[in-house]
Amino acid sequence: MKASVLYRITSVLLLLFAAGHTFGFRQNVPEWKADAVLGLMRSVQFDAQGFNRTYWDFFSGFGLIFTVFLVFSAVVAWLLGGLPADTLARVPGIAWALAACFVAVTGLSWRYTFTIPIVFSAVITLCLIAAAALSAKQGSLSDRRVSSASASKG
Repeated sequence: MKASVLYRITSVLLLLFAAGHTFGFRQNVPEWKADAVLGLMRSVQFDAQGFNRTYWDFFSGFGLIFTVFLVFSAVVAWLLGGLPADTLARVPGIAWALAACFVAVTGLSWRYTFTIPIVFSAVITLCLIAAAALSAKQGSLSDRRVSSASASKG
């Protein structure tokens, strides 16, 4: 499989993850019996560096910030998937940094969340690691082809 295909698959998975997170993270499942906690999170107000906030504000704000991060990651993955193999091989830092970031997201998901985000983050991580590894490999193959073509012309 080509790195570009893996990056495009990752991008779609990230958008699905972002949508699921956005529509689900503020839901209250009755079986959790969290009504009292959520009520307190919404009602207790305090001053946070000059802003009147609640823990619900923090929870909502950081959850939406994570959505923005997921969408940005989807855009980066899509753009990486559109790069020629030789160009992609020249930016391994971007590919590996994105993969490393999702290794951390997977670890945090494992520690603090539940099955769906764990599965999404793990599959995304595996795709990003495979794409980064393939990018380097496919780039070196592309470089060898160019070198061989140049040598045979000269």
